[in-house]
Amino acid sequence: MSQPEQEIKRTENVGGTDEQGSDRVEKPSLGLLAEDATTVLENIVAAQQVGVQVYLGVPEDGPEAVPRIADALGAETVELPTTDASRTELSEYLSVHATANSVSGLIIPEDSTVRLDIEASLDAAAADSFITPAVTEPETQKIEVLVGVPAYNEATAIEDVVTEAQEYADEVLVVDDASDDDTAAIARNAGATVVEHEENQGYGGALKTVFEEADTWGTDHLVILDGDGQHDPSDIRCAVETQEESDADIVIGSRFVGDVKSDLPLYRRIGLVVVNTLTNLSLGIVRGGSWVRDTQSGFRTYNQRAVESLSQDSSISTRMSASTDILYHAHQHDYDIEEFGTRVDYDVEDPSSHNPVSHGLTLVKNILKTIERERPMTTLGFPGFASAFAGLGFGYWTFSNYLSSGTFPMGLAITSAFFALAGIFACFTAIILHSLNTHLDE
Repeated sequence: MSQPEQEIKRTENVGGTDEQGSDRVEKPSLGLLAEDATTVLENIVAAQQVGVQVYLGVPEDGPEAVPRIADALGAETVELPTTDASRTELSEYLSVHATANSVSGLIIPEDSTVRLDIEASLDAAAADSFITPAVTEPETQKIEVLVGVPAYNEATAIEDVVTEAQEYADEVLVVDDASDDDTAAIARNAGATVVEHEENQGYGGALKTVFEEADTWGTDHLVILDGDGQHDPSDIRCAVETQEESDADIVIGSRFVGDVKSDLPLYRRIGLVVVNTLTNLSLGIVRGGSWVRDTQSGFRTYNQRAVESLSQDSSISTRMSASTDILYHAHQHDYDIEEFGTRVDYDVEDPSSHNPVSHGLTLVKNILKTIERERPMTTLGFPGFASAFAGLGFGYWTFSNYLSSGTFPMGLAITSAFFALAGIFACFTAIILHSLNTHLDE
């Protein structure tokens, strides 16, 4: 049938019913060609979900499985008389068949194996045109390296951080944690994708948003940098290479690995030694080979598996202790951790606004709570047994003095009772907590 004949038939069918009195299909149909590709079937399903009829042209010697599955999905197959015709000619065959079935219009893609945006195609369908080119889904660029920057009042440094990070990343994401300055606007003007918090949620809260966004983007490597410029963006390449070579789930830029030396103030160095030691012990790490040397480094790289699980973990703190919580998460999921040497610049304007002493004390308190919760036999059981044993020793000393002198030593008796009761109480508490942990694990 020629194109003018198609136009005549279409004009005759305007008005709601065709010559046989059947209801006219108001919504355009989708015309596809049977090709051996799963996206053809995906397009059929997508069309059916929004109530769009599908006509599938099946050329001679075409794939056998696609028409059979398409028929089961509700598509109407149309046998095409040739396999050598051009795509335009094959489309005309579909048009003739659709017109004969009183279809109001036909949406035909240039390539049936490309994912189609059915809703956009329907919106693009014009009333005065029978055939409408299908709208394809926009191609999503693969984000191999995404740099995430939690930022709060970093207007003085964020532009340099974004600009330098863009040299080594496919995309830079800045999460502005309700800053009082122009951090968000400056980062956006520098070319970053910016997510803004309406209320301040803390460093951990900003990190959670980074993980959630990175999970939706499906990035291979998520690199976290501080927004104050203390980290060197040129180390992003080394972090990614380390992750690719080691296949580690988490790569940490460490101030204590290799020959790279940071100008770390003495009081910070001492505090980090204490925090690193307690953190590793709380994780049950005693062997040097498994020791995480810089547990508080904010320069970390996560693979897709780690990003997905961290984005769903609600137990991670919204505050600065999030760095430690992430290590606990990694330990629970048996993630591999690697470290590489990096230098942290402390000679920057307006570095961390957190008091290092109070921050350190808070970390130590949280770590001790975790040790007590996760390892009650170590923190309470063994010390409790030692205390009870010491109470028995003081008790023996008390009765020995009484028998030899005839005078009851009240001080030694009180000491003996104190150590014995404290030890017994600690042992029972450790046993109860250990039993609860075992029950919950099961």
